[in-house]
Amino acid sequence: MSEEQLKAFLEKVKGDSSLQEKLKAAADSDAVLAIAKDAGFSISADDLKTAQSKVSEKELENVAGGNRGDTGNTNCSILNTNCWVC
Repeated sequence: MSEEQLKAFLEKVKGDSSLQEKLKAAADSDAVLAIAKDAGFSISADDLKTAQSKVSEKELENVAGGNRGDTGNTNCSILNTNCWVC
């Protein structure tokens, strides 16, 4: 598992508005994985699902009814917006 890669990617996203915009526009988890790969990170679909499953109950309440399917796009604790990472 590449949890370290995921954490490193999230840290990079925090300070990179270009990556933030790409993630906001991501249509699905495959697009997120491609964005991460293009940025030099090796993240698996399982890593992404694990990160999504760690979204807090409060964050879930913030997006009640706003989830785009069962694969993600919840309110991101990193970007404070909708994205596929958190």
